[in-house]
Amino acid sequence: MSRFRLLPTAGQQVVLLEHCRHARFIWNLAVEQQQFWQPGRRAPGYKEQSAQLTVIRAEYPWLGAGSQTVQQQALRDFAQAMRNFFVGVHRRPSFRKAGVHEGFRQVGLKPRHVERLTKRYGRLWVPKVGWVRFRWTRAVPAGVKSYRITCDRARRWHVAFAHIPDPIQGPADGSVVGVDRGMAVSAALSTGELLRTPSLSAGEQIRLRRLQQRLARAQRGSKRRQRTKVAIARIKAREADRRRDWLEKTTTDLARRFDTIRVEQLDVRAMMRSARGTLDEPGVRVAQKRGLNRAINRQGWGRLVARLECKAAGRLERVPAAYTSQRCFACGHVAPENRKSQAVFACVACGAGPYNADVNAARNIAAGRAVAVQGDLAVRRSVNCEPQNSVVPPPR
Repeated sequence: MSRFRLLPTAGQQVVLLEHCRHARFIWNLAVEQQQFWQPGRRAPGYKEQSAQLTVIRAEYPWLGAGSQTVQQQALRDFAQAMRNFFVGVHRRPSFRKAGVHEGFRQVGLKPRHVERLTKRYGRLWVPKVGWVRFRWTRAVPAGVKSYRITCDRARRWHVAFAHIPDPIQGPADGSVVGVDRGMAVSAALSTGELLRTPSLSAGEQIRLRRLQQRLARAQRGSKRRQRTKVAIARIKAREADRRRDWLEKTTTDLARRFDTIRVEQLDVRAMMRSARGTLDEPGVRVAQKRGLNRAINRQGWGRLVARLECKAAGRLERVPAAYTSQRCFACGHVAPENRKSQAVFACVACGAGPYNADVNAARNIAAGRAVAVQGDLAVRRSVNCEPQNSVVPPPR
């Protein structure tokens, strides 16, 4: 996706919001139909839903006044989402919420629908809206056929042109790097580099805390509460933009510098599950788990690997994460006592260290070393560190 900042006028924002509402309404209707599906009954497909759309457009004038292509495209997107769910590559489609999932997709883009005005600005033709300006921060990919317009919680409009870029070519020198993802250090490399995700400054954190306190005191439904929510969203959007920019630059640098990139195999979605439990069996330490989930989300673990998969296609390898933080990369001894603290590693068998614990784990990952549940040791040759023969005791 090539994303650009959209700059609609006040009148154009009203029409764009109507498109978003219509697309969200049609999507939610399709989700509701799927929820009432039962075994033995066939859920309506795209053709039946298109016929139903024609009926409700004639029945409800407010829906008929909207763009039919936007509403039909919402049904196509839902049909594709259901296919992705059945093949197991995506979760089941769920309801979209106003103010959170604001956007719609448009297909049939032609070259004459995108024009460059100046060095910094261009314009895009949107049905029932007209020409909408956007910031020309990079070249629009050639041959794009569709785009998606979204509005985030900070009330910023963006347009993303559907485009799959070519993978980045590696140096072809056989170099290997291991990447260990953590909390204190976002990404530790086997070369010894420690990379950290940028966050809010001290002043921004103070302002965010004050805005959150003001939001807690504001009356629900008031204009003050709405303005405070937008101010909070702008600060969080600033942090998300910095994180996204850092991830893009970091993954591009790794894809260009190393021929093979190895990361630990983590189920980030399972690690971020809530600990609330149920009414019958409530969870314990829920607030602490919530804080851990937010910290993991701020590090961008999932997006880091997702971008590496796209930029270093075919050159990304996953290594089991078992005992990579307790294993000495020099002698192969595995013991919890090797990890002196969060940041210090010193082997109790060979006396190696002390050195950074995250770098030690990254070197184990680069060598393809991991101890499985049965206690087996999977060792693969690496240019960063050569494995040595050692006896690894089975895990307790």
